[in-house]
Amino acid sequence: MGLLLIGAFLVLFMLGFPVVYAIILPSIAYVLIEGFPLGLLAQRVTYALDSFPLVAVPVFIFVGNLMNLSGITDRIFHFADVLVGRIHGGLAQVNIFSSLIFSGMSGAALADVGGLGRIEIAAMKKRGFSAPFAGAVTAASAVVGPIFPPSIPLIVYGSVTSVSIVQLLMAGIVPALICVVLLMITAAIIAIVKDMPRSERWPSPRELFTALLPALPAMLAPVFMIAGMLLGLFTPTEAASVTVVYVIVISTLFYREMTLAHVWEALIITARSTSAILIIVAAAALFGWILAVEQVPQDFARFILSISTNPIILLLIANLIFFIAGMFLDSTTATLLVVPVIAPPMVLAGIDPVHLGIIVIFNLMLGLLTPPMGLSLFLVSSIAKITLRQLLWALMPFYVPLVATLAIITFSPDLVLWLPSFIR
Repeated sequence: MGLLLIGAFLVLFMLGFPVVYAIILPSIAYVLIEGFPLGLLAQRVTYALDSFPLVAVPVFIFVGNLMNLSGITDRIFHFADVLVGRIHGGLAQVNIFSSLIFSGMSGAALADVGGLGRIEIAAMKKRGFSAPFAGAVTAASAVVGPIFPPSIPLIVYGSVTSVSIVQLLMAGIVPALICVVLLMITAAIIAIVKDMPRSERWPSPRELFTALLPALPAMLAPVFMIAGMLLGLFTPTEAASVTVVYVIVISTLFYREMTLAHVWEALIITARSTSAILIIVAAAALFGWILAVEQVPQDFARFILSISTNPIILLLIANLIFFIAGMFLDSTTATLLVVPVIAPPMVLAGIDPVHLGIIVIFNLMLGLLTPPMGLSLFLVSSIAKITLRQLLWALMPFYVPLVATLAIITFSPDLVLWLPSFIR
């Protein structure tokens, strides 16, 4: 029955059913066929959503929306332009560096693309960069957001696996910085070869300070959040709420651009985004419970361990599985459906669950850049007003640093686990 359930899900998904329907319809059919009481459906769904860590998801989405609507993104972009605009690649480097700063508050790739990306693409086109190149840089740099704290996908992963969310968030810092450096090197090489524009001169200390001052309050938000979690002052969920208050305070008192209309609009957008995520969480919880009843995770664990017990081989298998999953499923669905099956045998073979979490989420973020379900591709092509083919062609060189980052993450667990080791 477990295999039939998975088969039904795949068939419905391939037929074009929305992913929630593809998950919930076979689950309801199973409950009816097996004679379970219908009240079980409500019980499993309610139990899945009764999760304190998941509260952080809508709150961080709210933070990203507040920043987009209150002008914070413009100040972040301006500071990055002054700081790194002279490097070969100019605004391409600004684009990448801004994504790192912005991700420290939003925690979501699509929030980066939809908010900061609009500003970046418009500015790059105005400075003479081609629209496909501007879109490619924006899509590639958005991968950084979900592995740098705060990270909504890592919070979801932690809630599914019962792994320390604080350790997961800390583990994402070094890989995110490595990814940014490799992306910037790639952008510089392309810019030199194609003689792309950049700022005419390096900024003076006064210009740098003038640009830093307006952006500094926003840039301090992730610093306060990370420091507070490390010192044990608040949990990741409480950190999300602290960040909301901080953003509202600086937007109202420091930037003086926040209005009640902005807050209301941010709440509406957040409610829509959260509903889309949590309905998948609820449906996937029922699906996962059925798979557990049918002992699918245990059977798969035995199958995986029969192939090899070598952690390196198992990590390569995990990379392949989650890269393919990311090509077809959004990160939330893939995490909720695939992780409970894949993670147990990996951990049983000696792979650190925190290390595995970073590998899983980075693979799923690469899925945002791969057809047929590459959500970042569709959003960026819409913003840049280019075809998907043009975007993919321009994106080709950036797959190199992204895959290189994945290789470093996979084969250097000590690098990933260095910061989390301080809070064990």
